[in-house]
Amino acid sequence: MAIDNHLEAAAIDRFQQLGENARAETHAPSPFLCLDNQKIDAKSPSDGACTCGISIHPNLSPDSPAEKGRGRLSVDQEDAIKLAIEAIYCARERPSVSAVHDHVLRVCHQRGLRPPSWKAVKARVDQSDRRQLVRLREGARAAQQLFGPVVGEYSAQYALQVVQIDHTLVDLFIVDAVSRQPLQRPWLTLGIDVASRMVTGFFLSLESPSSTSVALAIQQMVLPKDSWLASRDIEAEWPVFGLPDVIHLDNGREFHGKALVRGAAEHGIDLQYRPVARPHYGGHIERLIGTMMGAVHLLPGSTSSDLSSRGVYDPQKHAIMTLDELERWLALQIVGRYHADIHSALRLPPNTAWQDAVSARPHRRRLPYDEHRFLLDFLPFEERHVRRDGVHLFGLRYWDDVLSPLAGGPGKLCVRYDPRDLSTVFVEAPEGSTWPIPFANLGWPRITLGEHRQALALLRQRGVRSVDADLIFKTIDGQRRIVEMASRQTRSMRRSVEKRSRALAWEGRSPGPVPCREDEEDFVDLPPLSVEEWS
Repeated sequence: MAIDNHLEAAAIDRFQQLGENARAETHAPSPFLCLDNQKIDAKSPSDGACTCGISIHPNLSPDSPAEKGRGRLSVDQEDAIKLAIEAIYCARERPSVSAVHDHVLRVCHQRGLRPPSWKAVKARVDQSDRRQLVRLREGARAAQQLFGPVVGEYSAQYALQVVQIDHTLVDLFIVDAVSRQPLQRPWLTLGIDVASRMVTGFFLSLESPSSTSVALAIQQMVLPKDSWLASRDIEAEWPVFGLPDVIHLDNGREFHGKALVRGAAEHGIDLQYRPVARPHYGGHIERLIGTMMGAVHLLPGSTSSDLSSRGVYDPQKHAIMTLDELERWLALQIVGRYHADIHSALRLPPNTAWQDAVSARPHRRRLPYDEHRFLLDFLPFEERHVRRDGVHLFGLRYWDDVLSPLAGGPGKLCVRYDPRDLSTVFVEAPEGSTWPIPFANLGWPRITLGEHRQALALLRQRGVRSVDADLIFKTIDGQRRIVEMASRQTRSMRRSVEKRSRALAWEGRSPGPVPCREDEEDFVDLPPLSVEEWS
């Protein structure tokens, strides 16, 4: 690696300064040639610290590799290498060993010394204090992350005491369900019970991680999974259910949403976040993600964990699984393999550890008081006034007669929405009940929040300043026709079709039941009455 003129000039000045300091002292081995990780004390030069703040340890073990190589070089050569490492290798531009060797060659030529080989310079760099090198080349934070002591890790004494949740981009390309052409890599939201290492739930999506994907993963974690497994023809047990005491999260934006914070508080769940720059605090979920991705790497269409191991393999060409098929495969991998295999840390299967962890609970597992409302509590929300013509959200108008007593009121109400289907919002009444409120125009089709944003962006590009709802739906309808016509031509179009169809076809479109009169069901199948005409 060649050094530019700026770095070269700075290095030469630094080298000359260090050379003058070195000549004023007794020749000592390189300050980097230390085998321990003693701390740097730039304020104590009397202890052997050089001017750059690096502690010098003059005594090396006679058996160390540095001592073996040292006998082949003179003291002046050692001194030249030592000063070159300090002046060149420790720069923030992170020069290579070849740059250090080039500088040593020039200095030796100027001093009339026999130049050392590249291997000799590399050996002395390798024998340097790695923590001090990283601190000088990359900063104190990088050195702390690599070499700092790991003093803490989350642990749990019983089931559902601590659950960790995180996302990952699956190392696999999927295909669309219609033409079986490659689409993209999906996102996986995964949860783990720290005490037993059982998977608490997961959620696969074509969308990037969001508060909605977190809410759906929490919903699967909390509710019993018998019906979910039966709908996918999976004959296995997944006994994890119940509200956790603590959900442990990283510092991603989707984990700090006000909907998640409010929903957790509503159901007595404590949210705790990893300390910044302390990834080992999320070690349980990270290892689980690694285990799942290791299994995924055996599937056709896998991208592997890095490009070098992939070679000439084209994952998109070999992709064969749809998102639904991958979801079922992951469920089988979890309940049929992972839960049944002996865990290396527990030395017993997670299924067995779960039974022990449930027995160790100081109280019974908690369930939501209302399963239908549970998802609503974690959906994103906005606060809106109930106007005389209804509730306005995203430029769309919603109305139901149940809003009549509140129309024109001074206070704002919480309006929850599901980004997968904007046709219905859920308004929290002042007394605590929740009302599903549909579009004011019942002729409007169901749309997703993504479609709505795309339509607004397109209209703004066309210079449309004042946008009404009818124009938005007209634009969305035109976009859908274009996408459907081109869905067999380009992958991006097929991806849009897949996202929309999955979002609008999810089971249980309304998380909360629409209230109806009790006597309506009794008259559904009655024939119409005869009518008398009065003139």
